Amino acid sequence: MPDDLAAPARTEEAASGRPERVPLLAFLADAESELVMREVLVEAAPGGMVVRRGNVRQAIAALQKMPTPKTLIIDVSGEEQPLTALADLSDVVEPDVRVLVIGDLENVNFYRQVTRGLGALEYLYKPLTRDMVARHFGPLLTSDRTVAEAVHGGRVVTVTGARGGSGASTIAALLAWYFGVLARRHTVLLDPDLHLGTAALLLDAKTGSGLRSAIEAPQRIDELFVERSAQPVAERLFVLAGEERLSEQPIYAPGAAGRLLDALRRRYNFVVADVPFIPVQLNRDLLNLAHQRVLVLKPTLAAVRETLRLLELPNGPLQPRRPVLVLNRLGLPGGLTRAQVEQALNTKVDVAIPDLPRYVGQAASMGQPETAMRGALREGITALAREVAFVRLLESSLGAKNTELLSGAGRRRRLFRFWR
Repeated sequence: MPDDLAAPARTEEAASGRPERVPLLAFLADAESELVMREVLVEAAPGGMVVRRGNVRQAIAALQKMPTPKTLIIDVSGEEQPLTALADLSDVVEPDVRVLVIGDLENVNFYRQVTRGLGALEYLYKPLTRDMVARHFGPLLTSDRTVAEAVHGGRVVTVTGARGGSGASTIAALLAWYFGVLARRHTVLLDPDLHLGTAALLLDAKTGSGLRSAIEAPQRIDELFVERSAQPVAERLFVLAGEERLSEQPIYAPGAAGRLLDALRRRYNFVVADVPFIPVQLNRDLLNLAHQRVLVLKPTLAAVRETLRLLELPNGPLQPRRPVLVLNRLGLPGGLTRAQVEQALNTKVDVAIPDLPRYVGQAASMGQPETAMRGALREGITALAREVAFVRLLESSLGAKNTELLSGAGRRRRLFRFWR
């Protein structure tokens, strides 16, 4: 048995003569999944996390010769008969084990078989993202159901620039356009800057007085109010923004941000908010109430410094992980390299977008994001969409072979039920 699985400790289990159990053991088939798991779950597993490279069959062989861990993460990707393999796994582990499964099948029937049929706590499909693991695996390991229970309704994503000129507003507009136009999810782009906001300009949309009314008189907010206030850009993409006179200062009513987001979440799948870090209560509330924050920085020393300060802000109640880091304009003349930025931040950036001033500038000036969504920029926005909401354009389908597998597995008379 490897040393990292046999560290002695004085526990109740050891005192009773029962073999010491690893708090969390993961069998993962690829390096990418291992990297995501280690980064996200290191804080969720204070008792220690052990990762082995291997699939479900290798896990079965190993678990026959060692104590069952308290929580087990199993990778069934590439397995021709994953349900049969999981059933075989149940024969070699103790019945109180908590099982989390990852695989390569994106299918609701398979999900139900794994969770409801076999009794696994959760199933996630690849490619894994940090947000996906944090939202669905993290609360199960920490016994914190707050995040897990707060997923009903649309998802709120805030985009904040570390410094002015970082391109955060453009990233927010492109992300909303990706969700609403390319992925065809009902999406609204929210711009809380009533004086100098550019969200409507970037998408060639109209502004109105609805947003100001919402923050000054939140009791008026309902679904009909949202329908009338948000301005259409495409069939499933809308903008909620204002353009008030610089001499006027709207009065923010306490709690207005929460009520507005609740109404927007009932109407839209995604709420993308372009929220600069300006010390006003509206912006603070939006950052705190979001499901995921995105920080955008340029490859400069000043931007790195401000990013470090923003990372020190505490997470909101619905945020299971640190903000997603987007390194924008990589390759900027005179700028830092990606390695230098990551070394200064002491963490990896999640998404890197190259410096493309010609395409991005033209698209912003014309209010036509589709002209910029090509090549490396499109790849970057697609990667960001996966990080914050694991949305993909092409949904994978279940082949005939696997369909037969599911229907056959559903007829099994004996299905071990993992402890829930």
